Amino acid sequence: MKFTAEIDIMPHRELLDPQGKTVANNMKHLDISGVDDIRIGKHIHMMLDAENEAEATAKVDTACKKLLANMIMETYTFTVEAAN
Repeated sequence: MKFTAEIDIMPHRELLDPQGKTVANNMKHLDISGVDDIRIGKHIHMMLDAENEAEATAKVDTACKKLLANMIMETYTFTVEAAN
């Protein structure tokens, strides 16, 4: 069975996000005001084969922990759905 996963990986809130800080500081140059904070992360779209949703979820979780996210500096969330 085919599944799709949508994965979001973000730096831990406790850590400085220099890329996000730079973007937030430069908003004023674009005449955009009222932006207090920007955090920049990664979004990953994954297609995978699995017997069921539980197996697909386990595969995505393992991929995040072992390859996609740096667990020291980042957190991740994801959703898994049957592909149409």
